[in-house]
Amino acid sequence: MPQNLSAAQEYAQKWLEIIKNPERPPEDMGKWIIEQSMTNFAEHFNKGWLDYRKSVTQAGQWAATEWTGRGATFEDVLGRKYIDFLGGFGMMDLGWSHPEVVAAVQAQLLRTPMPSQELIDPLRGVLAKLLADITPGDLKYAWFAASGTESIEAAIKLAKVYTQKPAFIVSVKGFHGKTMASLSMMGKADYRQPVGVMYGGPVYHVPYGDAAAVEQQLDICEKVGIGVAGVIMEPIQGEAGAIVPPDDFWPRIRAATKKHGALLIADEVQTGLGRTGKLWGVEHWNVVPDIIAVAKSLGGGVMPICAVITTEEIFQPFMFPNPFLQTTTTGGGALACSAAIAAINVTVRDRLWEAAAEKGAYIIEHVDGLAKEFPQVYKGVTGKGLLIGQHFQTPEIGGQVAAALFKRGVLVAGTLTSAQTIRIEPPLVITQDEINQGLAALDEAVKEVAGGN
Repeated sequence: MPQNLSAAQEYAQKWLEIIKNPERPPEDMGKWIIEQSMTNFAEHFNKGWLDYRKSVTQAGQWAATEWTGRGATFEDVLGRKYIDFLGGFGMMDLGWSHPEVVAAVQAQLLRTPMPSQELIDPLRGVLAKLLADITPGDLKYAWFAASGTESIEAAIKLAKVYTQKPAFIVSVKGFHGKTMASLSMMGKADYRQPVGVMYGGPVYHVPYGDAAAVEQQLDICEKVGIGVAGVIMEPIQGEAGAIVPPDDFWPRIRAATKKHGALLIADEVQTGLGRTGKLWGVEHWNVVPDIIAVAKSLGGGVMPICAVITTEEIFQPFMFPNPFLQTTTTGGGALACSAAIAAINVTVRDRLWEAAAEKGAYIIEHVDGLAKEFPQVYKGVTGKGLLIGQHFQTPEIGGQVAAALFKRGVLVAGTLTSAQTIRIEPPLVITQDEINQGLAALDEAVKEVAGGN
């Protein structure tokens, strides 16, 4: 399309007026916002998204366009309310717009939003110390960026530089991000196959939860002279459907990596900070990894931020002789760090992992009963804490349940690549009343789908 600066300025000004208005827009303006959003996504962002969004394909005449939210309830631009059983795929552990996180970011915004990159910005150091305080074992140093995939990229790079070895062992169905190195660790053909050749070093995929397979692959690599820099695993697989490994899995791969001189990297991007009923997923098995990658909920659902935390010894190559070996201009900015500091404060003060354990056990018991009552709909239920996987007989049935829930005002996961397994992953701050409303809607949705299948 031809360049049109005056149109761009006029359109930006109109949207700034909408953004700055604290009130929800009137209905006619709300419908205009929906129409604009649909057109902009189709013509300028990603048309394919529209075909696979329940809010677009199942919501009737006016697609749901999110507008505001508090806790585990949010509203669309027309004022329709939804209970959030999705939690931003683990981003919104503290719910929508947690007031303490928002207040910290607002205060920092009025002071200075971004650092100079030359003087010492204090909040980056504060957040690094807090992560050293709350992570297990002797993890001490942290590096920051914005997204989970960046934290995995940094972990890969750090492991390679520290060990001077090329290979990694990862799991089938594992999800570690979509930039090139993290994508090469992915265990799903849907994302890998279209890209073709990726990471230059050897990557070996083994079945998740199979400690013997990890041990065997490490043995084979040693015998043929291929150095393994690291083993990267999710404590509990997230996108694969809240898959919990056998209890001996993490202790055994911890012992095996130490034996073979490989680093153990825990991808806690989704499981970290209380989601699974422990502050860190690996704590279910009392294992201390060499590197933890965390993101999603670290920003309190308000700002994007990720971190890699490791020991002083392993972090040495990122400090000396070249402390600029791994840097980013915007990563660990003051606004993001202020959000993370507030999020950690709330999480630790309120011991939200305990709430996740209690609420998750309640939900799992209910959904287990539903699965037993409707075996034609469910294959089973998995998970820990508030990372729960509903496994359906077919992707079509899963998609029908997700759509039926959405029509009843409950948002769950359910995507193009994974409708057969749908997560229940609400904010850790969800109330008992919201849980009961969501489960009542799930009961109705499953009965409706069972009657039609």
